Amino acid sequence: MSYPNYGPGPYGQPPQSHPNGTTILVLGILSLVVCTFIGPFAWSMGNKALREIDASGYYYDNRGHIQAGRICGIVSSALLILMLLFVALGLTVGIIGAASEGDY
Repeated sequence: MSYPNYGPGPYGQPPQSHPNGTTILVLGILSLVVCTFIGPFAWSMGNKALREIDASGYYYDNRGHIQAGRICGIVSSALLILMLLFVALGLTVGIIGAASEGDY
């Protein structure tokens, strides 16, 4: 026997978890701890999930996890950019130093 669907009822539907919430949080934490190269992925997935949550108008109980993963992704992306700038600076100084050794 099946029961008819009477809708959400007077109290609304119970909150659900966004399907990518845990993935975004794990990617954000791993981007800080293990590999900074996955930070931009956590950042972009977090932005997309937050847009989906805001557009749906529905309450998700793991919005804080998504925001935390997104923020970790932003911090990791900033650290990645700084690291790449330092590597580029080191290579530039090394190339200029090697080129100037032959001028003696």
